[in-house]
Amino acid sequence: MSQNTPLERASQLENAEELSAFAKSPITRFAAAIADRHISFWIASIGMIVMLLWAGSYKMTVPGAEGIIPLVSNSPFISWHFKVFGPYIGSDIIGMTEWLAATLMIIGYFKPKAGVLGGCVAVVMFFTTSTMVATTPGAIISVHGMRYMSFLGLFLFKDIISLAVAFYLISYFGRKAIVIENQR
Repeated sequence: MSQNTPLERASQLENAEELSAFAKSPITRFAAAIADRHISFWIASIGMIVMLLWAGSYKMTVPGAEGIIPLVSNSPFISWHFKVFGPYIGSDIIGMTEWLAATLMIIGYFKPKAGVLGGCVAVVMFFTTSTMVATTPGAIISVHGMRYMSFLGLFLFKDIISLAVAFYLISYFGRKAIVIENQR
């Protein structure tokens, strides 16, 4: 077995607090300070939770349910949903699913495996809604022969970023859960 140099060990570190000991320049000290305080996690998780609770609540209103009819009706993955449940109950179920993901993420602060499950629910939701960019009429428009995303398309496209955040939260909560499992 070869001995790793401090730099090699630093590149392998999972713990941000340890990494800050190797930061030398102002820019890497700044990056280490952000990592040490888990700022990315806090902004991503709180932002995701607030968005899911707020969007889920809105979907449980008449305007919210009616607003997603064209999105859900044209989705290859969940178009059956409104046929089975109708738009109002179907929208309530979607909203409650968003609440479930948010609640699991909140519990994940204390029990990380719950955060992993919440992230998994969010991945399924945001993967499904991300595909709606291609299936919803009016999401892609033509202007003077060029194809662009309309405001509706841009609204849907943000779910691709939310999909990435959900994967990030799975990995963050997952690392915490692994540490807990290995402390037993």
